[in-house]
Amino acid sequence: MKTFDYMRAESPEAATRDGGGEGTRFIAGGTNLLDLMKLQIETPGKLVDISRLNLAKVEETEEGGLSIGALVANSDLAAHPIVRERYEVLSRALLAGASGQLRNKASTGGNLLQRTRCYYFYDTSVGCNKREPGSGCPAQGGFNRILAVLGTSDACIATHPSDMAVAMRALDATIVTLKADGDRRRISIHDFYCLPGDTPHIEHVLEPGELITHVELPPAAKGRHIYRKVRDRASYAFALVSIAAIVAVEDGRIASASLAFGGLGPMPWRDAAVEAALVGQEPSRAVFEAAADALLADAQGFGSNDFKIPLTRRTLIACLTELTGG
Repeated sequence: MKTFDYMRAESPEAATRDGGGEGTRFIAGGTNLLDLMKLQIETPGKLVDISRLNLAKVEETEEGGLSIGALVANSDLAAHPIVRERYEVLSRALLAGASGQLRNKASTGGNLLQRTRCYYFYDTSVGCNKREPGSGCPAQGGFNRILAVLGTSDACIATHPSDMAVAMRALDATIVTLKADGDRRRISIHDFYCLPGDTPHIEHVLEPGELITHVELPPAAKGRHIYRKVRDRASYAFALVSIAAIVAVEDGRIASASLAFGGLGPMPWRDAAVEAALVGQEPSRAVFEAAADALLADAQGFGSNDFKIPLTRRTLIACLTELTGG
């Protein structure tokens, strides 16, 4: 690990003022950043410690939703009574991620920003366009079992690793930030992440020094919740495929559906065509297959991850069958 300067922020405003310099990173739980620093994938010249800021509250909003501070630990959020009661899909997703020890340290803001687990991103002996722009993507002709089949580009096929962010995308979360000039931004999670294109090293729309202060969820939607994660072992493994789904059935038809997917793309994946194929329909195998067709129409495997396409189809149909009794 290379040497770096360290300072502890006394307020969010001070953090944004001190966090905007080149090579500066915020640190809270550090569960991903410290690993990257040990491998010298991240070599910040300065760390701004935000872990003691007053950003660890979970509160109901005036609109009937929920405000989640950026420093709320994943374990605390999963266990919060309102989350368990009204946002079950989020609690389930959090408990499916990492180990208990990591969930105790990992923060809400940091979870949104964790980096890919692509093998080649972590192997500094080979090129990686995400780690070093212009150096190539050996994953495309290499071992790519865990990598993306949707939203890829010639430059990158990495997946986003978060379980929490998948649930938050299904819940239509809004990410609230503070900038050094005092401005606040409200960014829909739908607009927060970037597709790789020719610039896979740019993963989100945050500006240098822009601090996530909290995440807001709208009032809980009607319907049954499920978070299903398919992985290589029962715990402490990243998703091959995951699905966060909230589906309501009224008078024998699907009244509403919100579905997001992990393990498939470079961001928590959501496709309006999937939900459009479901809403208004009587639950049936044929309807579920049509939704899977919509999701996977543009899916492309790269060899060892080809299995993800039929696996996703089966997992989606199983989830919808369980949620609707179809």
